[in-house]
Parts: sequence; structure tokens; C-alpha cells
Amino acid sequence: MKEEEHFKFSTGVVAYPIAITLFIWLVFWFEVRFGYNFTKFGIYPQTLKGLKGIIFSPFIHGDIYHIYHNTIPLFILSMAMFYFYRPIAWKVFIFGILISGFLTWCIGRPSFHIGASGLIYVLVSFIFFKGVFAKYYRLIALSLLVIFLYGSMIWYVFPIEENMSWEGHLSGLITGLVFALYFKKEIPKPQKYIWEEENYNAEDDSFLKQFDENGNFIEYIEPKVEHQEQPTITYNYKEKND
Repeated sequence: MKEEEHFKFSTGVVAYPIAITLFIWLVFWFEVRFGYNFTKFGIYPQTLKGLKGIIFSPFIHGDIYHIYHNTIPLFILSMAMFYFYRPIAWKVFIFGILISGFLTWCIGRPSFHIGASGLIYVLVSFIFFKGVFAKYYRLIALSLLVIFLYGSMIWYVFPIEENMSWEGHLSGLITGLVFALYFKKEIPKPQKYIWEEENYNAEDDSFLKQFDENGNFIEYIEPKVEHQEQPTITYNYKEKND
């Protein structure tokens, strides 16, 4: 895929992240407005009833602080995904939720695990490692930006806070890394210049022909054209005698 076709802005770059974010807030509003508590639909590790949380848990949050700090990075990272990795964005989202959720179900503590933080770690991990593996300047720049904004999140894959699902964070980080290794063909290849091609021959390069063997520019001097003298035509006027 050509670069100009890959990195092309579309309405989906903004529309999809807005739709995902609004849906999460709608679920939270429904809980508050009608007095429901959807925590029981979260991931409860190593139990059959807890498997349903693999699908539902990213859309459930405990309080306003929880949903606020999850939806902002999710919105930003989602836009980056749909702009830079549009062909595989939905694959990363859907399988990221399923695989990271299943890993959380396998390694998590016996408690309900809820929130979109696992998906956020999938996106952070994928964007960072994919940019490094691709060795493409735009994607590397995006990786550095992600590290600048969310690099401190790495500490939360360890059990440093009791009420935080570090298992979900760790599962998301691992899933994103695996996706970065797996999805190889769906990103644009770095543009190669003519001198990077295998069949490049410097002697046939019209640009290099303008320089001598020492790298000095060969100034082209237009040869002077000798102007030939134009013949002089003289008209004599003779009066007519009557």
C-alpha cells in the first residue's frame, strides 16, 4: 500500500473513537441514572461466569474518576490507530479485547476486573512496538509520542496498587506486543530513493553526472556562437530626367 493511500484522513479517524467513547459514557450514565451496577459483568478469573466479562468489561467502570482517566487516552490512541493503522485498526480493537481479556481471566486475582485500561495497554503496546519494528520515521515518531504521553503507565503492569487490575494491564501489554509482531504486511513500507534500489547504477544517474570525481559541481558554460556579419544592402536613388 502506498504511503499517500495509507496515511489519509477520513471521517472514521474521528467518528469511530467518538462512537466508542460515547458508548462507554452511555453505559456509565445508564448505571447512574437507573441505579444499576454492572460490575458483576466484569471478568472474574477462572470461573465460567467470569468469561462473559471478556466482552463486557471494557465498557464498565466503577466511578467517574475511573471512566474519566480511561476514556481520554482511549480516545487519543483510537484516533492514532484509525489514522496510522486503518486497515488493521478494528482487528486490533476486537481481538485485543478478546485476547487481553482472556489472559486476564487466566492470571487474574479472584475479583471482578472492569474498565477499558486493558484495551488501552493493548493500543499503547502495539503502537510503540510496531513503530520500532517498522523502522519507518512516521511510525517511530508516533511511538516516541506515545512513550512521552503514556510511558509512566509501564509501572502499573506490576502490583503496586491493591485496587488496580495490574493483571489486565500486563495482559494488554503482552497482547499489543504480539500484535506488533504478527501484523507485518498491513503497514506501508518506507519509501526507497533511487540510489537505494538494487539495480541502481551511479554512472547512469543524470544528477551525479553534474559532478566530477572530487564532488565538485561541473559548471556548464554555453558555447559562444560567432555571429557572421550580415551583408549590407545599399539602395541608390536616381532621379528621373524628363
